[in-house]
Amino acid sequence: EMATERLQFHQMGLDDRLLKAVADLGWSQPTLIQEKAIPLALEGKDLLARARTGSGKTAAYAVPVIQRILASKQSVSEQDVRALILVPTKELGRQVQTMMRQLTAYCSRDVRVADISGKADVSAQRPILMEKPDVVVGTPSRVLAHLNARNLSLQTSLQMLVVDEADLVFSFGFEDDLKNLLCHLPKIYQSFLMSATLSDDVQALKELLLHNPVTLKLEGSQLPDSSQLQQFSIQCEEEDKFLLIYTLIKLQLVKGKTLIFVGAVDRCYRLKLFLEQFGIPACVLNSELPIQSRSHIITQFNQGFYDCIIATDERTVADPAATSKAAGKIKNKGGKAKEKEYSVSRGVDFQDVVNVINFDFPATVESYIHRDPKLMFSGHLCTFPCLIGNVTISLLSADNAESSLKPYQFKMETIEGFRYRCRDAMRSVTKQAVREARLKEIKQELLNSEKLKTYFEDNPRDLQLLRHDQDLHPAIIKPHLKNIPEYLIPEDLRGRFNPLSNKRRLKRTNQKPKPHGVAKSSFKVRHARVCTILTRHNLRKPFF
Repeated sequence: EMATERLQFHQMGLDDRLLKAVADLGWSQPTLIQEKAIPLALEGKDLLARARTGSGKTAAYAVPVIQRILASKQSVSEQDVRALILVPTKELGRQVQTMMRQLTAYCSRDVRVADISGKADVSAQRPILMEKPDVVVGTPSRVLAHLNARNLSLQTSLQMLVVDEADLVFSFGFEDDLKNLLCHLPKIYQSFLMSATLSDDVQALKELLLHNPVTLKLEGSQLPDSSQLQQFSIQCEEEDKFLLIYTLIKLQLVKGKTLIFVGAVDRCYRLKLFLEQFGIPACVLNSELPIQSRSHIITQFNQGFYDCIIATDERTVADPAATSKAAGKIKNKGGKAKEKEYSVSRGVDFQDVVNVINFDFPATVESYIHRDPKLMFSGHLCTFPCLIGNVTISLLSADNAESSLKPYQFKMETIEGFRYRCRDAMRSVTKQAVREARLKEIKQELLNSEKLKTYFEDNPRDLQLLRHDQDLHPAIIKPHLKNIPEYLIPEDLRGRFNPLSNKRRLKRTNQKPKPHGVAKSSFKVRHARVCTILTRHNLRKPFF
């Protein structure tokens, strides 16, 4: 009965082409934020909306932006930039552009969208902006650079300004850029602030940008309800975490695509190498790697190349090449500046995720909330808190009775037989093996880099050394760990679980003989070699 009372997309007075695109996306009815925000935005109101990740907030501003542009084109034929969408990161910029293009599938000639948040040179993006796209998506620093270079003019044409993930814009150091950017905007325009939290920074932004806004605080809880997400917790010690995640995945107690959060990049690789000991392929979303590589990893995960992706909430990564002068900087022990970069859990679309496992408990309630991805189907969130996590659990549980953490009913004694295998695998994953894995990934990035192609043509010796450097301390994979002997399978699962059912046939590859005359170098020498190449080309150095 409640569902029939809700406002539907076709009742909002939207253009038929927009409604057709919405139907193609499979949106049968608007989410709560969309139902409330779209009509208000179409009335011309300024909006401050608090909405959690995955609530549909991108479409909540994208739909009215497109609708208003289509409406204005009926009376004004002149091509101009009418909407500016500011985002804190390049990844989010790319996702916003994708969403806008999906919604403009049937009116792409009338509503053109350009994403300028990428790392391309300002001069290389100039031709795109010279065509005056209707919607420009970018970070505050990049948009300001184009305004100062006179590649972009908004003084007379801008009708709408959107700041997405507004709570991150200040925390990423864009405050000065944003204030300078405002000088280039007209006196009157419509503004939307979309934020997961209404922090002091967001309140400051509200004073800067909004005029008599409508504030939407729609959800009583920032956590989805039990129809979308079931949440469980298991209290365990460090070794038990590894034992539990190994058996949950290997015995298929956790099925489908799984997102695993850990506390640090080193832990990502340690867990990856640990799972690989048992033939469980996993990929790492490493904040040290370039945006193209991270996007490629997410795409591979979304397309099903991997069932497990391991990520971290770390908020700071070394980035000496930061383009923004106003980048939020903190000092580490060595006195070097680190640029605040967005955590993996914010603003990234992981498709068809069924399970989220907090292998390490997040430091704050906000981090926990944002680790809930944009689930395409109903999912499960399982947390492995250490004994220290009790206070945080009770805080989260009190937030909403329906979406509280429930104890995961699991008898650890049933998997006690797997412990010796777990310990065997953990012994193989040494600190040196983790360092080797991280260096190997960065070396692969260098070898695949288009930017370094000419350099390697001029310096073939460096290319040869990179290609043929052998790992001194790789994680040794023991083949017998890949398969589970039947006697180890718990009695309850013996009828339902076939240990051979998920074995994949691996194609035998002709292994190339190791080249003669190339000695194994120490980790220090190989790390220095990689850093030298990165420094010559002003690329970010690995800080491990």
